[in-house]
Amino acid sequence: MSKEVAESGAGVPAETEALPEEVEVIGIRFKEAGKVYYFAPGNIQFTENDAAIVETARGVEFGFVAAGNKTVPSREIVPPLRTVLRKATADDYKRYETNKAKEKEAFTVCLDKIRAHGLDMKLIEAEYTFDNNKLVFYFSADGRVDFRELVKDLASAFHTRIELRQIGIRDEAKLLGGLGICGRPFCCSSFLSDFVQVSIKMAKEQNLSLNSSKISGTCGRLMCCLRYESAVYEEGLRLSPAVDSRVKTQDGLVGTVTEVNPLSGMIKVAFGERGSETYKTIHRDKLTVLPGEKKGRQQN
Repeated sequence: MSKEVAESGAGVPAETEALPEEVEVIGIRFKEAGKVYYFAPGNIQFTENDAAIVETARGVEFGFVAAGNKTVPSREIVPPLRTVLRKATADDYKRYETNKAKEKEAFTVCLDKIRAHGLDMKLIEAEYTFDNNKLVFYFSADGRVDFRELVKDLASAFHTRIELRQIGIRDEAKLLGGLGICGRPFCCSSFLSDFVQVSIKMAKEQNLSLNSSKISGTCGRLMCCLRYESAVYEEGLRLSPAVDSRVKTQDGLVGTVTEVNPLSGMIKVAFGERGSETYKTIHRDKLTVLPGEKKGRQQN
């Protein structure tokens, strides 16, 4: 289960119930660049950027509308669909801002208590539920942390339910934000609502250096942006002859593929005997792969 699902509880079913073929929903986001969850709007009309008060598994929450009233197929919904409590009022906005100020104070208090207990953990964020029934602290650590005494101290200090939640390094980067090696804000903290699956194969297909410092983000994991153009490279490689395959030109010359540029479709081909080769760069559409050879193999 993703962190956002755990936070909001939106869409987590208590029991399965029948839904019509299409249902009216609105999309609610609880964090900037966070995942969007569907709620039933009832008889209320919402537009993008409105604020709404909703009930989740974690309690009553304040969220922003990412998508106004719309109809979606029921197969996209995990029943039961929770209903919006109300459109946020001026008092709700005031309470939301008050909670944000209290979270900063709670963060400082928790930081001091972590030091007092000598715990090896990095505090990332403090967050109140809208109704103040729970105070959640997000932290990262290299291993397991025994924070039972810390929780007791925090409960005594804040007189509310305390939850300490350990998060991974990618979630940490999403919460803290920052600038990537491209000079732009992290994708995960600015517009990616969920983490995408990224593999070293994508870097290979894009002819990128496999030096980890050049293909890893600030979080230390493979950069999310490796996936953005991956489908284009995969299609280009599928249409191109594989490296080391034998091809024939329109002039009838036979050579061996030594390099493939999947985006431009240009193929570098070696002609002649080993040691005295000549090279030409030819578009893949002007080459014919000889019988027994294959297209679409990954480059070495």
